[in-house]
Amino acid sequence: MRFLEAEDADDPILSIVNMVDLFAVVMAFLMMLNVTGAQLPENSILVENPGEKDMRITIKDGETLTRYERSEEMGEGTGTIAGQTYKLDDGRLVYVPE
Repeated sequence: MRFLEAEDADDPILSIVNMVDLFAVVMAFLMMLNVTGAQLPENSILVENPGEKDMRITIKDGETLTRYERSEEMGEGTGTIAGQTYKLDDGRLVYVPE
């Protein structure tokens, strides 16, 4: 028995088989990573640091990314009042249309 074990230890084909096994494991891992990789939906909104001074909003619309950053300037625009929002005692917000 000992003679057979020593003969198998010197066989160069065994190291190649081990490398093929390692390659198969790495390829399986990469394929799983590719399949389960998280992708953002076609249209999505990402808010970074909400409520902070360095808050940023990123909007993905198809292939277009638009980033809005907070500034100290006052926003302006035109429009009409759409309704009122009230904060209840338990912290919920209720919107009442105009």
